[in-house]
Amino acid sequence: MRVALLTAFAASKKEPLVTMMDRVHQAFVESGMGEPVIRFNFGDAPTPGFVSSVDRVLKRHPELERFVTSARPMPGIPGARRISNGPMSAASGEGLPFAILQEIAAGVPRSFPFHSAVIHFHSQAFGELTPILAPVGFADMMAGVLLSDSWWVNGRNRSLSACTVVEAEAGSKKLPSPPGNVAMVLAACGKAKRTIQAPLPGETLAGPTPVVRLPQGHLVASAKPESALAVHAIVLDFRARMKEIVERAALPHDLPAVGNSQLDVASGPRKPALERMFKPMGYTCRGESGTFTMRRRTPQNLTLELHLDIGTWGLSVVAIFRVLGLGFKGTVMLPPSARAVVGAQYPIGDADNWQKIVENLAALVAELDRTFVPAIEAAAGPSPEWYRPES
Repeated sequence: MRVALLTAFAASKKEPLVTMMDRVHQAFVESGMGEPVIRFNFGDAPTPGFVSSVDRVLKRHPELERFVTSARPMPGIPGARRISNGPMSAASGEGLPFAILQEIAAGVPRSFPFHSAVIHFHSQAFGELTPILAPVGFADMMAGVLLSDSWWVNGRNRSLSACTVVEAEAGSKKLPSPPGNVAMVLAACGKAKRTIQAPLPGETLAGPTPVVRLPQGHLVASAKPESALAVHAIVLDFRARMKEIVERAALPHDLPAVGNSQLDVASGPRKPALERMFKPMGYTCRGESGTFTMRRRTPQNLTLELHLDIGTWGLSVVAIFRVLGLGFKGTVMLPPSARAVVGAQYPIGDADNWQKIVENLAALVAELDRTFVPAIEAAAGPSPEWYRPES
């Protein structure tokens, strides 16, 4: 089974773009892979009123005119004017001397304030260029190393990521390590923030192929379409019977339908109440900006998650329960109250009210652990021990 490993690296805006580009390029050369294939896209703003960096580059290098295109990337989305060797350019697939790319990158963002600058390095050692079957193409899901620098209202954004394809055995405990030359390039990219596993499908089904949403939001074709379809049927059934499921869960607190927005919102930390209720149930609790995630693994290597979105200000909560396995994700929305609208934001209120919300959600999760999870396990079967969708 092929597995794409999508790794995001820490990328400091303090490091000049050209320095980061040189570091990645040099790593490819020194690893023994030789000169990488480089794809690039330097784009102006999609709306008028901004200086044209494309024109500035052409003034210095008029020979790059053949790389300029304004083709629409997809229907309904306007095409910004850009210098590119991508598939929509008349110079598709053509390379440029690395010295010219260095000169352009060195001018970002002062001399050449491109709205977006994207540079992609590829070698066959990383895997085939487009290993992931997705409804929409995403540059960070192409094998190789991707470097980007773009404008945003609060300043420039910088990102550095890599996509590596490895061959894995379903019965193995761990994924194989990337080849040594690939590992050298990845090490040169710096500190990895996270790596997402994207198992790739083999043969596709006749007709539409089920898709799975990865943690960063991308949709990819399911590695086990039959399991994805079976789980989808179970999810639809449980969503349709949520009222019945809530009744069986016997929520301990009869909270109002829309909560009480007048309750004191200075209720202190949210995490202690979550840990008190969910730790005895085998769930860990991790908090990030505006979210909490309770997580545990089943004996069949499925990952269970209760995801709570409390927003920037922590005034309301939305609860989502997920079952994740190889090739599928089963998701249902949970109401904090038997009278609440499923999927709607629910006001948190004070510390006492938050405790009641947490206890209600714990009762719902316990009910789903007894019914929803076993139904999915029976339909989809176990996942490999190495599969960690939350990574």
